[in-house]
Amino acid sequence: MPRTRAKAKSAASPARRAKTAKRRPLAKTATKTMTKTKTPKQTFVVSHHREDDFKGGLRRYAKYRDLGISQATKGMVQAHVIRFVPPCRPEEVSKRHYHDVDFQMVYVLKGWIKTELDGQGAIVMKAGSCWIQPPRIEHVVLDYSDDCEVLEVILPADFKTVELE
Repeated sequence: MPRTRAKAKSAASPARRAKTAKRRPLAKTATKTMTKTKTPKQTFVVSHHREDDFKGGLRRYAKYRDLGISQATKGMVQAHVIRFVPPCRPEEVSKRHYHDVDFQMVYVLKGWIKTELDGQGAIVMKAGSCWIQPPRIEHVVLDYSDDCEVLEVILPADFKTVELE
């Protein structure tokens, strides 16, 4: 038995060497590019749930809980929990707009939200639903449940919202 194991190992070695030989080092230009595009130094942050942390913000019909990500990433990323204030008033909520961002992801934590995104039509997102809003996509909030809360992650942290109506 010991000789069989030894043969198996030596038989596998050339295959491993062949794989290693196929690898190529990164080109000098690729290495330089990677060095130039380093992200800003980030710091550790933790945000524990506290009701007092929900504050007014971009919209009157929503309260925002800043998760501290913007400060920790030096403005690279914004993350907050948005709690929609009941009841939904379409005359206030349903304003077509877009956000001048590089990235925007929304995850429904509680309840549901009905939104209309340009080219997608009206969609009801429920707890557990997640979507990406491409940069500058026009959209409108149509309705939401009384308990609706979403997590929103945006790059960059400082961005403009452009109202179209």
